[in-house]
Amino acid sequence: MREGLMNQKKMRAIWLLNAGFVMGLDQLTKYLSTRYLMLNDQISIFPGLDLTLRHNTGAAFSFLANASGWQRWFFIGLALLMSTIIYVWLGRLYSCERYVTRAKQEGFALSLILGGAIGNVIDRLMHGYVIDFILLYYEKWQWPAFNLADSAICVGAILLFPVLFKKQSL
Repeated sequence: MREGLMNQKKMRAIWLLNAGFVMGLDQLTKYLSTRYLMLNDQISIFPGLDLTLRHNTGAAFSFLANASGWQRWFFIGLALLMSTIIYVWLGRLYSCERYVTRAKQEGFALSLILGGAIGNVIDRLMHGYVIDFILLYYEKWQWPAFNLADSAICVGAILLFPVLFKKQSL
């Protein structure tokens, strides 16, 4: 029993370190984008991918970006609530030895989501908006600008869905 508890703490620490790495990389890329890009200018990396500095006061895809300002605190509160839930979730993953493989997949996915959420919260607290700088497009179609935190959250969610909905046998 004691060994299982030590494993839980060790694995949560690993997932928190991974989340910290994601958050740090996100903040580094945002710093570099603000240092080397001008607002709304586009630099072509290759066809289909540009770098562009954008300030997003809304959520994903600029949802609620034109609201009166309340959305900043709403999204900060929501991200902090979800981060707390994920932190607790990470601590409970290894409570059953039968699900160790599942817990590793789940922990990795949750750490990506946590790192991305905290990365965007830092932006909202420091600037009042999220810094976006990656722009994907094809001919006249253009995806809304995003950042590494957004990517980590999306990849984490995609990885989490099959783990959560996979039929478990006892």
